[in-house]
Amino acid sequence: LERRQSVTIYRMRLLLLLSLAKFVLLSDVCHDQAKGDQACQAVEDDLSLASSLGKNSRGRQQPDVRITSAGHLKWQEFDWKKYQAKDVTEEDIKDPMKRFSVNVVKSAKLVANRAVPDNRDEACLKEEYDTDYPSTSVIITYRNEPRSTLLRTVVSVLERSPEEAIKEIILVDDNNDERDVGTELATIKKIRLIRNEKREGLIRSRILAAKVATGTVLVFLDSHCEVEPGWLPPLLQRIKLNKKTVASPLIENINLKTFKFEPVSTYLRGGFDWRLDFFWEWLPASDRAQKLRDPTHPVASPAIAGGLFAIDKNWFEELGWYDEGMDVWGGENIEFSLRTWMCGGRLEIVPCSKVGHIYKKSTSYSFPGGEKKTLACNNWRAAEVWLDQYKALHPNSRMYNETVC
Repeated sequence: LERRQSVTIYRMRLLLLLSLAKFVLLSDVCHDQAKGDQACQAVEDDLSLASSLGKNSRGRQQPDVRITSAGHLKWQEFDWKKYQAKDVTEEDIKDPMKRFSVNVVKSAKLVANRAVPDNRDEACLKEEYDTDYPSTSVIITYRNEPRSTLLRTVVSVLERSPEEAIKEIILVDDNNDERDVGTELATIKKIRLIRNEKREGLIRSRILAAKVATGTVLVFLDSHCEVEPGWLPPLLQRIKLNKKTVASPLIENINLKTFKFEPVSTYLRGGFDWRLDFFWEWLPASDRAQKLRDPTHPVASPAIAGGLFAIDKNWFEELGWYDEGMDVWGGENIEFSLRTWMCGGRLEIVPCSKVGHIYKKSTSYSFPGGEKKTLACNNWRAAEVWLDQYKALHPNSRMYNETVC
């Protein structure tokens, strides 16, 4: 009897020690969030997660990440004024553009759910879309992004999307300098936070988020966007009609100094040259004629800008995601455009879906191998894989190779 009691006491002590160890090993995310009435989010402990991420095409092991489950606050309960105020320093007041390549002082003064214009054609307002929406995961990666622009991106999605369509918003913190930029947002309902413990770049960060996403449709947005009214149903409708469609909204400009919306022409599509540089070009005559007859008509596009699009998750996986061997960002949109068309898919720009986007003149983060080399190597990889005998026309085909890149 005494022996049984000793074994029981030993087991109880062991369980207690294991429980304490688990508590101590919880992410900093929890300690940051366990303030006031903000409950600590759980760090998802999925042993199959690491193996599901696998290796990338450069043979690297799965990234070291922490994934936080969704919070419990409505965004309206979030102290957004206090959150945005953290962005502004004395140096920013002297030069508002220097640190983030946007007017951070002006941005911090804007309300999180500011009114945005509805620039859709009147014909779009008459369109009817299916309301049995597929579950949607919105993926936003960020590094050294102002809190205010990131928050407006998140709030615009929550406020201007059908609530039943948005299953989750996955924020990927690509080893941001300030950890609490994401951990504070992770207290909001539907937001899951992924923290890269070392920098992976936009491309691999998006792949990581896509693999752990639970929605049947993935929507990628940049961290400095604001969606306009009615933006999501037109994208989901195109994918419902054809699972192999990659649907891109019409991207309008948000002025990086004043943050005013600047509408763009609906008669544009994406293109690229032999350098694999992206540009906007006018629609061919046949598409222009079609749009005159029906302004809601989606336009097939040789390429998409890359930052903003919706895709069926299974189709994205079948395509092989992005090229994980590409670094940071740049060129992945052309590579993915070539991959989609040549594997039987389709790229469309959907005019009844509009999203505002800040086009920064420079990035607020560095490229580990240098910006010029990173972009050149990314483009070289795309040319090497997809251009076949035409890769000789690519300017980097002789200057760059597997050894250099």
